[in-house]
Amino acid sequence: MDQTPRGPVRGNLEGFVVPKALPRAVYKSPSPLERQPITPEPASLSQQLPPQPAYVPSQEAARYNPYRSTYTTGSRRTEKKRPKLKRKWSMKKKVIMSVLGILLIGFSAGAWYGSKIISGLDKAFHGNVFSDVHALFSSTTLNGEAQGRVNILLAGNSADDPGHNGAQLTDSIMVLSIDTRNKTAFMLSIPRDLWVYVPGFGSYQKINAAGEVSMHQLQQVVETNLGIPINYNALIDYGAFRDAVNAVGGITINIQSPDPRGLYDAFTHLKLPNGENTLNGQQALDLARARGDGTAGDISYGFPGTDFTRTMYQRVMAIAVAKKAMSAGVLTDPIKISNLVNAIGNNVKTNLNLQDVLRLAQLIKTVNLNSIGSYTYPSTTTGTPKSKALITSYIDPASGQDALAPTAGVGEYGQLQNYYQQLISNNPVVKEDASVVVLNGTNVNGLAKKDESILQANKIDNVTIGDAYNEYNTTMLIDLSGGQAPATKTLLEGLFPGTVVTSEYGSTEAKEATNYTADFVVVLGQNSVNVKQP
Repeated sequence: MDQTPRGPVRGNLEGFVVPKALPRAVYKSPSPLERQPITPEPASLSQQLPPQPAYVPSQEAARYNPYRSTYTTGSRRTEKKRPKLKRKWSMKKKVIMSVLGILLIGFSAGAWYGSKIISGLDKAFHGNVFSDVHALFSSTTLNGEAQGRVNILLAGNSADDPGHNGAQLTDSIMVLSIDTRNKTAFMLSIPRDLWVYVPGFGSYQKINAAGEVSMHQLQQVVETNLGIPINYNALIDYGAFRDAVNAVGGITINIQSPDPRGLYDAFTHLKLPNGENTLNGQQALDLARARGDGTAGDISYGFPGTDFTRTMYQRVMAIAVAKKAMSAGVLTDPIKISNLVNAIGNNVKTNLNLQDVLRLAQLIKTVNLNSIGSYTYPSTTTGTPKSKALITSYIDPASGQDALAPTAGVGEYGQLQNYYQQLISNNPVVKEDASVVVLNGTNVNGLAKKDESILQANKIDNVTIGDAYNEYNTTMLIDLSGGQAPATKTLLEGLFPGTVVTSEYGSTEAKEATNYTADFVVVLGQNSVNVKQP
């Protein structure tokens, strides 16, 4: 048997532990005389291990040695460069990896924008990590919600506009009123030049000076003088409005100026044509501040109501921003949401907390934004056919300031308070706020005074009484409203049965109404003496 030493056998542990075998040599068996006793030597590692079976590589294994960059065939080795394997991905794997990559990027971006949103919310609504968690996993009831109405006083100033005179004055004041039961809402502007008593000054001032003292002072004046209960307030820098408009991607409003050229304001140099206009943040801010004042050599146009026109556009734009913010294009865009929240967080001071805001958002979602009412107090400037609660030509004798005063006189706010009650009422007669004159055309003294009390009991507060020129057998109802007060007309027909006469003064009877500008004139006849009122 050939016992010629051979090289290490692949797969044998000996091949990796002991040195490589010597080169092949011819082995000659010694003669008996040459044989010497062999002194046992310490067993080598190979001798200590149990004998291993010889490894015979398969044809495939013989071709490739994974432990060396060689190809091997038996004992011969041919040095060749190990080829690089190309991993082939299936289309399915590519799609999965792409989706995972997008999700990872989206998660990272979402976490970043989420942190910005939370930071902005906390800054505006006095929050922290603990209050945020509490707000998200709990519910609250807003002040006034149990009574069916939540009123929020909103005021804007130019504190973020360096160098602006009177920057701390609240030149934009309005009340957002939400009917939580009927899911309706309206906005009521309060003229900044309204002449009121401001406790912080200890004297009469324009109402925007109350906001200069504090929002608490302004809220107190609104509640006391105008009879509007306020549940929450928010002071908004003009920068917040500009940034909010930009955050939602601009707003579109419809300019309807009586001037065919549209609008031009000499103060802000804003110029807009009639019709739909898409405004960016700066244009919207310029329109919110424009009141049509003229300057030397530069005349504004398109502002017939001056400050009343300005506040009208403020309400229109506020509703436009709310509608755009609630649209799918904003709610599904984390960048726009982040920018909108940051605009609020950096420029709004409010006593609403995050839990209140979340509840408020739930309420606003139930309101049809297209049907939000937009109102201002009737005045001699607005030219409304209703009774005018304000006069615009008042000059304070002590200070010489030009201001707005109640028609009834300084400090007399009854008409203004009634106007708010008219807006919040669900009674159509109250909403119409029609004026009625009752003339006694009988020989019974005190009959008109008695009927005045009946009308007031039926929510008609604007009543004037007097005597007719003549006596009549039949009660007459003369309608001068032009069809603008149908509910009141129906009520009067039920209270005073008689003949309805139009505003055409062709008959002798209708001439009784020629000296009155009321919506209705009732001329009592003898048939009303014994009529039992409902």
